[in-house]
Amino acid sequence: MGSSNRLFNRQRTVYEILGGGLVADVMLWRRGNLTVGILFVTLAAWVVFEKSGYTLLSLVSSVLLLLIVILFLWAKSAAILNRPAPPLPELYLSEEMVNEVGAFIRAHLNDMLSVSQDIALGKDARLFFKVVAYLMLISVLGGLTDFLTLGYTSLVVLLTVPALYERYENFIDSYVIIGCRKMQQLYMKFDSKFVNKIRKWILERQKLS
Repeated sequence: MGSSNRLFNRQRTVYEILGGGLVADVMLWRRGNLTVGILFVTLAAWVVFEKSGYTLLSLVSSVLLLLIVILFLWAKSAAILNRPAPPLPELYLSEEMVNEVGAFIRAHLNDMLSVSQDIALGKDARLFFKVVAYLMLISVLGGLTDFLTLGYTSLVVLLTVPALYERYENFIDSYVIIGCRKMQQLYMKFDSKFVNKIRKWILERQKLS
């Protein structure tokens, strides 16, 4: 399938777009045992939260308390019995790691603020309608379910949709491209009938004032 017939005219494969590393292997089920393990662990966590009445804060606190008590008793008993101490990794954040994380967060926040400014100033009508649609979708989903269920469902989607898309890529791309072309035609009609009229009305009002 040529790049012109691919979604967004992309040149890279799905595996390359996802980074080509461990994350891509997990999302595309190339490490099936690890993917299944993640799904089962998250399912178990979801059941614990939903059925036991635990909150995230109370569960994390209980697990940390149990872990600290076990390590403390292990270290004390090892010192008394002349046994090796618990094998703990070095708990240390290097300056380089902190700078990399800070730069990553700053870059993405600046991108988000730039996009928000363009939307607020009316520079990109298409982006405005996309953001409105996404926010409305999130609002509807938030009203239908709770945060934990939404998080687990999102994880299941992340671990199934990319793999299914990679398997049926040609079939999906052809139909999505046809749908996008029809949506673009509808948007152009909407823009010419309504958005342009609103812009002209605003400009006329500004000239009169």
